[in-house]
Amino acid sequence: MIKAKNIHKYYGDLHVLKGVDLNIKKGEIVSIVGASGAGKTSLLQILGTLDQIDKSQNSELIINNISVAKLGDKALAKFRNKHIGFIFQFHQLLPEFTALENVCIPAYIFGKSQSIAENRAKELLDFLGLSHRYNHKPNELSGGEQQRVAVARALVNNPDLIFADEPSGNLDSESAENLHDLFFKLRDEFGQTFIIVTHNEDLANMADRKLTMVDGKIVG
Repeated sequence: MIKAKNIHKYYGDLHVLKGVDLNIKKGEIVSIVGASGAGKTSLLQILGTLDQIDKSQNSELIINNISVAKLGDKALAKFRNKHIGFIFQFHQLLPEFTALENVCIPAYIFGKSQSIAENRAKELLDFLGLSHRYNHKPNELSGGEQQRVAVARALVNNPDLIFADEPSGNLDSESAENLHDLFFKLRDEFGQTFIIVTHNEDLANMADRKLTMVDGKIVG
């Protein structure tokens, strides 16, 4: 599913990622832990194609047998929209849109019709226990409900990969536990691969594999 080789990343003179090698199989749930500044989010952004690798280091990133570093901007954006979903700590829901509309946005970008997008969005919201929240805007939802809407949005295009950056960091303990259980339920139901950056040890230890980053490298 993902093969990353000798991944380096510089921000000016700051060497953030220092030769990361990583292989992730389809259907795995992999957690990435480490102290702040270890390079976790930078790695997640590169694996999620939101940032570029340093090509001068003979680095390589292959996702679904495609060398994504060789794709142009338009092709990369299309690849990302089709194959990758993102879940962030602060939901990133658009406040002027309803839950249903927020979930549909990636499907519209993909080019799906309104009826197809809405039917898929409703299926996911129903699955996530939000059938009574279609027409509620984010400020009318609890934190846990907002995060489940964000999960539905990440899944609407049936992506192969879900990247989550501190997905439960803004939730109370009960909502966080429910979200963690949901990831495994989604993997079993839809077969997605999850890569999760987290400081939550419970979530990290639930994963199929836990990787630890120290000073820009994976050490365990």
